[in-house]
Amino acid sequence: MKCHTCNKPMNYTKGLEFNEQKIDGWKCASCGEIYFNPEQVHKALLMNKLKKEAIRAKLGKVRSNLILRLPRDVEEALNLHQGEEVLLRVENNQLKVTST
Repeated sequence: MKCHTCNKPMNYTKGLEFNEQKIDGWKCASCGEIYFNPEQVHKALLMNKLKKEAIRAKLGKVRSNLILRLPRDVEEALNLHQGEEVLLRVENNQLKVTST
């Protein structure tokens, strides 16, 4: 990839700082211009949005199991997939869900 500012080659770099998160992108060694990975930027912005607000989720029932349905934004931000296992912890009368 070439830099749009100085037209010199850009290097793929991991762990660039973006909105208090580390994401990948391209950095020009000559002028310092940075282009972030668009998919990772989308997830970083989504995570920031979700951190600022309470998330409503619905409980459902499948046979004798109570299920928790998560909104699509949470699914995308945490890269969750159907059938994937998560860890549940009860802490201070709250339920904490952690992706593995």
